[in-house]
This record gives sequence, C-alpha cells and structure tokens, in this order.
Amino acid sequence: MRILVVGSGAREDAICKALMQNSENTVFCAPGNAGMKLSGIKTISIEENEFFHLTEFVETNGIDYTIVGPEAPLVDGIVDYFKQKKLKIFGPNKQGAQIEGSKSFTKKLMADANIPTAQYQEFTDLERAVEYLTVKANFPLVIKADGLAAGKGVYIVQDLDEALEIISELLDGHKFNTTKVVIEEFLEGEEFSLMAFVDHKRFYPMPLAQDYKKAFDDDKGPNTGGMGAICPVRNISSIVEQTAIETIIKPFVHELYQQNIKYTGIIYAGLILTREGIKVIEFNARFGDPETEVVLPRLKTDLSMMIWKILNHKKIDKIIWQNEGLNLGVFAVSQGYPNNPIKGKLGLINDFKACPLTINYASVRKEDQQLYSNGGRLYLMQTSAQTLTAAQEIIYQQLTKMNSENIFYRRDIGKNSI
Repeated sequence: MRILVVGSGAREDAICKALMQNSENTVFCAPGNAGMKLSGIKTISIEENEFFHLTEFVETNGIDYTIVGPEAPLVDGIVDYFKQKKLKIFGPNKQGAQIEGSKSFTKKLMADANIPTAQYQEFTDLERAVEYLTVKANFPLVIKADGLAAGKGVYIVQDLDEALEIISELLDGHKFNTTKVVIEEFLEGEEFSLMAFVDHKRFYPMPLAQDYKKAFDDDKGPNTGGMGAICPVRNISSIVEQTAIETIIKPFVHELYQQNIKYTGIIYAGLILTREGIKVIEFNARFGDPETEVVLPRLKTDLSMMIWKILNHKKIDKIIWQNEGLNLGVFAVSQGYPNNPIKGKLGLINDFKACPLTINYASVRKEDQQLYSNGGRLYLMQTSAQTLTAAQEIIYQQLTKMNSENIFYRRDIGKNSI
C-alpha cells in the first residue's frame, strides 16, 4: 500500500518505521524531518496544516490512506476536510478530537460515562479564578490550559503565589492562546498510559506504557512533552491493566458512540493508580509521544493492514504483541529545554547512521554533513532487552558516544519498573 503519515516528530518516525515492516508498503511523511531520510522514509515538503496541498498530494500520488500523527491538525479538522474529498484518513474528526482540544469537553464526557477523574473547576475570568485560588483551593493542585499546549500546558502548583503567577500567564497573558483553564485536585499515585485503536464501537487496547514528563532525573524540574518511555510497565499488574480497559476505555468509547461521535483513530488515556483506584488524568486523540516509540516496536501484526481494516470498519480478529522483555526509549533534548532551548550541532550524519540502535528523529535539520538542533526534543534512542538494567546499559552507553555539546537527557528512564 501507499501510505501518507502527517507530522514531523519522533512519533511519526516510529509510525513510519512500523508501516515499513511490510516491505510492500511505500510510506511518505509530510513534512517529516531531515533525520527520517537517514532510514529511507520519503519526506514531503508540505506542512501538517496545509490541508489542500496534502489532499492534492494524496490524489496525485495514489495514496491508499493517510495517518495523522499530531493533535493540532486533528483539532483543526483535517479528517473532516479529507472525508469531504472522499479520501481515507485515520484519526478522529474535529468533533471527536475535542477530547484533546478541550479539557472541559472531556471532563463532561467522563462525568456522563461515570469515569473516575480529579475533581475540578473551570474558569474563563481571571478575577474569579484568583478568588477561588485565594479562598477555596487546597494545595498542591493542578492548573491546565484548556486547549492545546504541546504537552506543556499542565502545571503542578505547590502554593498560592505560584498559582496566581500561572493563572495570570494563562488568562491574562493568554499563554498557549488560553481563554479557559481547568483547576483540579492533585492526584497521587503511579502514572501510566493506555492507548487503543478505536473503530466506532470496537476498540483494541495496546500494551501499557509509562512516560517520564519531568525534565530532570528523579522527576524534578518542569513538565516536558516527555523525556522517555518504557513498555510494558512492570510495576502495574495485569489486574490493574484489565480494570483500566474495562472501567476507562470501554465506557469512554461507548459514551462517544452514544453521543453520536463516530470515533475512528487512537484514544490515549493518561491514567494514575491512586489509593481510591484508577483515575483519568487526561485523554488524547492520537498516539502518545514518546509512548508510541516503545509500543509499536512490540507489534507483530501488520500495522498497515490493521489500520486498513479499521478504516473499512472490518473486525480485526487477532493482534499479536511481543510478550518477552521490554522496550526502552530515551529522548536527547536541547540544552535549556523546555523553557529556553538552544540550537546547535548534534554531530556528523555518519555517526547517526552508524548507530546500532533505533533512532526516532524529531526536531532536527541537516546542513552539509551535520545534523543540527531545531530546539526542543531532538531524537529518541530506543532498544529492547530482557531486563531494564540491560536496556539502560545499552542505551546510555550509546548516548555517551554521541555529541553531547548541545543536548541533555535523563539518566533514569524506566526507574519505576525496577
């Protein structure tokens, strides 16, 4: 098949590589990045928000279907646009993508479906938010920008002064173009991610993964888009996993269908195991990043055929996942990330080509024979091994061989699984 993947990050790199496991597939990525080309992915210079040019490429090049990686084009209605032109595309429509585009929309869905989540309040008015924080709030608490914020719009706040500063940034300064915030109780427990392929009423869960959001070792520093991930999650039992599927994913998919939202694509549930049981931190409308980079390498069934069946609303009889060992991924990110990422050389292209491990490229560019940073998360190095210790040794030994002048990375990814 001929397949187009929309996006430019490490997640899209991982999706492309999974599709290319079937050697009969031809895979394109728009816009992709310079690193993807090193592993033979065909990149197309069309941005993810250029819907007309994307459909034009699909029609001109006989693309069988398109997969949307990032959330922004989904929320902006790329699926609706493609469907108007009778083109097959994998992802939820604009209405369905609101599960990520609007936290208040999703909170209401969860309430309707009786799905456990944090207690919350919504505010569009700065003065009312300040009054709530000053008079009624219990700390610590969580403040979330209601719209898209590239994984950076969630703040764990320890005291009133910090809360007032953040609320002002969001509702007065409109950081991330925010016009509404959700203030919710702080949940304590073990976090994990559960993704599922969804075809209207049907859904197919993936193995659990765990990502590491804080910038520095020991879960310190600001929140990021994700510094690394592990799959499966050894410190979450199979009983908890099955409970999450039955009490979170199943009722959520059912509620979407009941509310006439014919959801096709990926549902991502960010979950936490608290003393009171499993609760939802967030839902996303696409593959998680960096979870995808460690989950899809464990898929033994042909991903391209799975998605083809979902797009044609045909049941998938069996999905086979690797059940031995684990996959570990560590992101190399720009010095100064996430607040003030700097740009600079990452090393010779030949050094990246010679790396024996899988690299999923993100914010990189090519100049002469060098790769350069575009700022932010740069590339994820991924491996599989029988034990966590073995996987960490393999990855961290390799990362020490890479040019470290303009990067840093966490050295404890997977620590919860010890």
